[in-house]
Amino acid sequence: MTPVSLWLPQAGYNMFKTMAGALLAVILSGMPARADSGVETAGTGIAIALPLIAGGITLCKDDWKGAAQVTLSTALTVGTALALKQIVREQRPDHSDFHSFPSDTSALAFAPAQFLWQRYGWEYGLPAYGAATFVAWSRVDAQKHHWWDTAASFGISLVWNEIFTTRYNRYDSWSADLDASPSGALATLDYRW
Repeated sequence: MTPVSLWLPQAGYNMFKTMAGALLAVILSGMPARADSGVETAGTGIAIALPLIAGGITLCKDDWKGAAQVTLSTALTVGTALALKQIVREQRPDHSDFHSFPSDTSALAFAPAQFLWQRYGWEYGLPAYGAATFVAWSRVDAQKHHWWDTAASFGISLVWNEIFTTRYNRYDSWSADLDASPSGALATLDYRW
C-alpha cells in the first residue's frame, strides 16, 4: 500500500520561491532613501518574514507537526533572547540603552532558518541562513548590537531547535492494511522510522 500525499516537491519549492520573492519585494519597496537606515529596515523586515515563510512552507507540505515545531522553537528562541536582555546589561554600540545582549531580531531570524535546515534539509535551510545572516549583519551595521550578540542568538536557536525539531518524513509513520479472501484474512500494521 503506497501512502497518498498531496505535496509535490517541485510545487512546494516553487511556492517557497514565490512567497520569498513577494515578501522581499514588499520589504524593499518600503525601504527609506538613506542607505544606512534602509539596511536596518530591510533586516528587520526579513527577520519578520522568515518565520512567516517557514510557517508557509509547513502549511504547503501539510506538515502540522512542523508548524507546531517552528512556532515553539521560534517562540522559545525569541523569549529566551528577551529574557536575557533583562538580565544581562550590555550597552549597545550606539549607546542608546543597555539591552544589547542578545539580539532578539537576530533570534527571530535564526530560529526559523535553523528549523528549515533541521526539518527539511539544506535546500531550504541554506537560503534561510543567508537571509538570517543578512539580518545579523544589518543589526551590527546599524550599531544596535555587537557581533557576539547576534552569535548568541544563533546559539540559542540551535539549542531550542535541537530539542524540538525533528526530521520531516512526508509519509505517515503508521500504516495498516487488511487483505481478505474466502479462506481467511490478513491484517498488517507497520511503523516506519
